[in-house]
Amino acid sequence: MAREALNRAEMTAESGQLATFFVADRFFGVDVLRVQEVLRAQQMTRVPLAPEVIEGLINLRGQIVPAIDMRRRLGLAPRPAGQEPMNVVVRTDDGAVSLLVDEIGDVLEVEAAAWERPPENLAAEARELVRGVYKLKERLLLVVDVDRAVELAERGCAAS
Repeated sequence: MAREALNRAEMTAESGQLATFFVADRFFGVDVLRVQEVLRAQQMTRVPLAPEVIEGLINLRGQIVPAIDMRRRLGLAPRPAGQEPMNVVVRTDDGAVSLLVDEIGDVLEVEAAAWERPPENLAAEARELVRGVYKLKERLLLVVDVDRAVELAERGCAAS
């Protein structure tokens, strides 16, 4: 019962600002208030036996931050050789986590009226992470549920 209420709450939209980024040819956004900072490619330390979605750890001014490869997390093709990922560092209840993305976009103001449920044709991996979409003039903006992306990565860590 509580899970159903949580799912309904996640499906509602509010007007607000989203920090946007690209992964492959898809356009994503996260609540701007969850973003701690955005960084260019960082030196990464691999973690033995970590799930495939965990690219490694970065040292962010003395804070050790796990980095999740969003291409792997979304079940997309690997990043082309020579293309360095960007880091979108987000705040979670357990601390900072870096989402590795292809390119950083802008901060966009969105209206609740443009909100829709995730499309049925999303791949299963994306469906788990996308709360909904905003229809923009040129494209769809897929809204990532940061907590769910991190929760699933942590669940994967425990299973290793």
